[in-house]
Amino acid sequence: MSLHQSLISPTANPELEKALRDRVDRHAAIAGGLGELEPLAVRLGLVQNSLTPRFRDPVLALFAADHGMVVDRIGQQWGRSTREQAQLALQNRLPVSVFARLQGLQLAVVDCGIAESLAPHARLMARKIAHGTRNTRTGPAMTLEQAHAGVRVGMEISDNLPGNVLACAGMGQGSAESAALVLSRLMDQPVRDFVLSGPDMRQDELAHILGVLQAAQARHREVSDPMEVMAAFGGFELAVMVGAMLVAASKRHLIIIDGITACAALKVAAKIAAPVTDYAVFCRSHVHRGLDEALATFHASALLELGMDSADGTGAALAWPMIRSAAALLTDLHDLAEPRGPNTGSGVDSLSGGYRDSGSEPRLSA
Repeated sequence: MSLHQSLISPTANPELEKALRDRVDRHAAIAGGLGELEPLAVRLGLVQNSLTPRFRDPVLALFAADHGMVVDRIGQQWGRSTREQAQLALQNRLPVSVFARLQGLQLAVVDCGIAESLAPHARLMARKIAHGTRNTRTGPAMTLEQAHAGVRVGMEISDNLPGNVLACAGMGQGSAESAALVLSRLMDQPVRDFVLSGPDMRQDELAHILGVLQAAQARHREVSDPMEVMAAFGGFELAVMVGAMLVAASKRHLIIIDGITACAALKVAAKIAAPVTDYAVFCRSHVHRGLDEALATFHASALLELGMDSADGTGAALAWPMIRSAAALLTDLHDLAEPRGPNTGSGVDSLSGGYRDSGSEPRLSA
């Protein structure tokens, strides 16, 4: 599989950025500053290469898979199997399901590698690579072929989504710890940085997790290539997310990152094609020092700080109204007429002719 960075365009556009900032500043001069909504609005305009970014048919995808590390008592803190978590989401029995419906997000559960079978459901995408990964402590979590297969599945999913917004979150026992291993190796940082949840974390729990994860790191100490790192430590949900993010960015779609697994997937995708991060915004779905560390690797701040302890896409559902509001500053708020002198043009709106509002979208293929 060949993935070419050239198919994902950086969003940098100084002329458009100035026009977007001027538009936002004019609104602020009338109504007062709107804080973080202002740079977010500019970011959204750059994502779509447009003075009037418009987002449609947003999808919140929960990428679910099981991990071989659970045999070492890793990732069982929620008390429910991955299959049970996925079923609850599909049955509208999780807060994320309710919030997504309330905010107009299409919720989808992607079975990337749940160990057990799920009954067919309208919102279930059955894309199982295998029935869970192997235990990374004793061998590679997946083969390199399976890692590439997961990326291809994600590319297919993203290529067929109806809209231009993809919110990504991971689901599954061991998903967060698997992501911590991937981030630790790619960033050359201690894995402890990404698993330490906070001052209230029990020391015996932390010691057990670190013992298992550090044994996995020692088992794969020579691995450094991003795809090989993902195969050694990652989960099928992470691999599928990587492919989905790469195609979303190639089509100039907005990517909403929720949780540490999605951060790890974005980091792998960025190692393949660095501009993919230009299309991502980050939301906070739970209080976790490891997630803070993951966000820091992107030099990013989160849209939300709500002190939540949920890692299943809830943050993305709650961040979506804020994103819509930021876009509305550019699309739905009319500019006041400005005086025109003999040497002035038709105003900043004339610039929109040079930027894409719609049209054909580039494709990223395997």
